[in-house]
Amino acid sequence: MSQGDESHLRVYRERFDNQVLQERLEKVEALRGTETPPFANGFEPAHDAATLFAMHASDDAEALEAKAVEVEVAGRIRFFRRMGKACFIKVQDRSCRPGVKPAFGDAEPTDDYLQLFVSKAEVGDAAFERIIALDLGDIVGASGVLMRTRTGELSVKVRAFHLLTKSSRPLPEKFKGLTDVEQRFRQRYVDLVMNDEAREVFFTRTLALRYIRRFLEDRGYLEVETPMMHGTPGGATARPFTTHHNALDMDLYLRIAPELYLKRLLVGGLERVFELNRSFRNEGVSRQHNPEFTMLEFYCAYATHEDLIALTEEMIVGLITELKGPADGTLSTTYQGQTLDWTRPWRRVSVADAVAAKTGLRADEVWDPARLTPHAKALGIDAEGMDPGKLLFSVFEAACEADLVQPTFLVDFPAAVSPLARRKDDDPRLVDRFELYVAGREIGNGFSELNDPADQYVRFAQQLEAREAGDDEAMAMDEDYIRALEYGMPPAAGEGIGIDRLMMLLTDSASIRDVILFPHMRPE
Repeated sequence: MSQGDESHLRVYRERFDNQVLQERLEKVEALRGTETPPFANGFEPAHDAATLFAMHASDDAEALEAKAVEVEVAGRIRFFRRMGKACFIKVQDRSCRPGVKPAFGDAEPTDDYLQLFVSKAEVGDAAFERIIALDLGDIVGASGVLMRTRTGELSVKVRAFHLLTKSSRPLPEKFKGLTDVEQRFRQRYVDLVMNDEAREVFFTRTLALRYIRRFLEDRGYLEVETPMMHGTPGGATARPFTTHHNALDMDLYLRIAPELYLKRLLVGGLERVFELNRSFRNEGVSRQHNPEFTMLEFYCAYATHEDLIALTEEMIVGLITELKGPADGTLSTTYQGQTLDWTRPWRRVSVADAVAAKTGLRADEVWDPARLTPHAKALGIDAEGMDPGKLLFSVFEAACEADLVQPTFLVDFPAAVSPLARRKDDDPRLVDRFELYVAGREIGNGFSELNDPADQYVRFAQQLEAREAGDDEAMAMDEDYIRALEYGMPPAAGEGIGIDRLMMLLTDSASIRDVILFPHMRPE
């Protein structure tokens, strides 16, 4: 080892700045160069805990002894108990979800972590001494035969034992876990080890994404990938992140939405497309917002927003049934103490009607800035010179969103806040658009697409004027998208659904950070 390497190692060791950490580090160093290296390789477990529990649930001690079932398992040590010349070790592998009802999977979760029974007579004196020197958090492998203890617990009678990874840092105390919420998010790797419920959230998320893909593919949708770096930010009203491409010497923007690229594919003849995409918005962080998030966007030629309303109901009800299991027989879930009823059809309310109900005005009066402005000012909205449609929707956002607890489709949006949606034939102030609200927050946004290039150009120009007037979230002019529309996009409808917010609802998670593996945080 070079002198420079030794210098780096000294700095590394200085990070272990208390007695407990130093003792762990000393154990790691003592194992280097021995027949039990602290970081081994090449052990491949053949079995997992859940499968073994499921396959041998009915086998008693005599049956297991007769079968002599050979197994190889691996996992992290979570419990360790020595009893004279024997010890009991419980290990956690990828299948262990004790105490948590699984959202999916063929095997039920184990009632406990898989237990290893190690006796000095079986493994020998030297190996036994190495084993009892192990620590909680170490990752080990073992081979042996299945047995039941005197208390009836399924266990592995160990014949060979391997230290695979020595844990240099101790896990949090068993019953307290990571009590600091911020630390849970910063150190998700520890949270997943200690918190069975956290692991279950992400098992559930995986199943949800798998179901959504299958649902759309079964209806003829093609999964596609579109650029994450855009020359022109578009597809949503949001502030983008900016980066720079050195070779091209040009600024680029991280995707705020894939919408305009997906609609280009409709022009190209891919009539049903979807993308489970990562998008980025340079905006505030809250319990409902993360700068990087996952969206589902899907587009269907020869469909209207009414078709997507029906499809959205069908997809989410099917997803809930998949997660809860058809045997449950109900379409209700609980979110933060509120019971949500997902029975179709879901309620609909127009933007104007929602504001009218809240303000006491008539639905036609809410379009009159003179009548609505006093209510807006009471909500802290600067209504001076604001477009009537924008003013109407601003009041809705400030006063009405929280009231939409049960699944509700908000419909009949002002055109002024919907620059990509098709105008209603019977009222050009409005567009054929809907948003899905549940538990007081927006979950999805869809509309009949605007495919008139002249109208789209005017809407972009209006957005550009708003941007130049200081609106950082207004859209830019996308000349290439206008050109694509000029080749002809079929009548179509499209929708975006926030996967993270949907998973908050379906896992009863209070914060978006609970359903994102590595949420963005301020530096420590």
